Amino acid sequence: MAVNAVLKQRMLDLGLTQEELARQMNAALLRITGSPGDVSDRTVRNLLSGATRRPIARTRRALEAVFGCPLRELGFDLPGTTASPEDPVERRQFIAAGPALVLVSAAPVAGAPRRVGASDVERLHRRFADVITKDHRHGGQLVIEHKAAALADEALSLQASGNASQRIRRQVYSSAAAFRSSAMWAAIDGRRFDDAVRHMHAAQQLAEMAGDPYIKFRIWSHAGTMYRHMGRPADAAAVNEVARKLGITRQDPMFASLGLARKGAIHGVAGDGTATRRAFEQAQDAMLRADPDDHRPVWMNAFYDQAELDSLALSAYLALGDFERAEAHGHRCLAALRPHMHRSKAIATARVARAQLEQGDVDPAVASAMSVPADAATRHPRVVGMLHAFGVRLKAVAPDSTLAHTWDQYARGTWRQPA
Repeated sequence: MAVNAVLKQRMLDLGLTQEELARQMNAALLRITGSPGDVSDRTVRNLLSGATRRPIARTRRALEAVFGCPLRELGFDLPGTTASPEDPVERRQFIAAGPALVLVSAAPVAGAPRRVGASDVERLHRRFADVITKDHRHGGQLVIEHKAAALADEALSLQASGNASQRIRRQVYSSAAAFRSSAMWAAIDGRRFDDAVRHMHAAQQLAEMAGDPYIKFRIWSHAGTMYRHMGRPADAAAVNEVARKLGITRQDPMFASLGLARKGAIHGVAGDGTATRRAFEQAQDAMLRADPDDHRPVWMNAFYDQAELDSLALSAYLALGDFERAEAHGHRCLAALRPHMHRSKAIATARVARAQLEQGDVDPAVASAMSVPADAATRHPRVVGMLHAFGVRLKAVAPDSTLAHTWDQYARGTWRQPA
């Protein structure tokens, strides 16, 4: 067996260890096929040692994606010129991969490879902060999901664009995972659950490659919220526990608080009032113990505070049918929300309206529902669904009232419904 000197040199040019090449190949396969890769250090050793001269199709596709060149330029023997039965399928899959594949397989710059460094990571961090800001303003929009996914692919393209230290490579993987988790959240918020699951799998693999416990927490915690919205509380509880068992929940009470608050929301959907109250009491206690000046990721600082805890409690008690307690948490949430939390304000207001309606307070309920900003009332999938459900329930509670007629007129004007 002859050592594959060409592949070895290409790895040196990009600063890739065997472990890093395996990670990048798995990331490429995930994007090309939609399924996690199974490339191991041993696979790479066999490729380098010459034990594998003609890689199988999946390995070949991953190598070409990472290095941005045909297999023949990596020192391997080519398969026979006669096309195999899978060749047309592979071609269609490459074409279907679209822009994401182009980004992942971007060829390194000719000549001496560039150095990927802290400034590149900082640029990714700034773009991530911009995604977070847009999410809080607009939430659930398909354009946010697509933008975040594209930025994840852009982050991965850095891995093949030049040399980098192990620390920088992990930070780039962490950024890619963060972008994917934002795409996941946008899909959850927009009720596109199949897309959310797809983003979740990609984000989980990237987070493992990064070894970043903070982004792992975000992904698993989002997964709990996703399954809660899908009406699967058992699955929601299971994945939320994965987040809660990460070491950062013991190091920082703020993460423990978020995990407990989302646990309380899951118990609310499951109809367990005692467990719901206990979880929110524990979440509140953990938040009070947290040092507000501790360093935390931008996504955590941007959304989790007393207002979000009360928002989750509002959701939980509304699901339990404890409408008075739900309304109280709703008003606390609205009073504490930061100005940029447009999406959260719309959701909390719609939930408060429902809590008021269920207590027989029709006048304030209709006023609350009509105060939801028109852009959220017509464009945000969760808010639209809540307000439609509010209208249906209003007709059942006060079918012939003036307020029901007022709401009908408002709804027809807002959604352009026919009379």
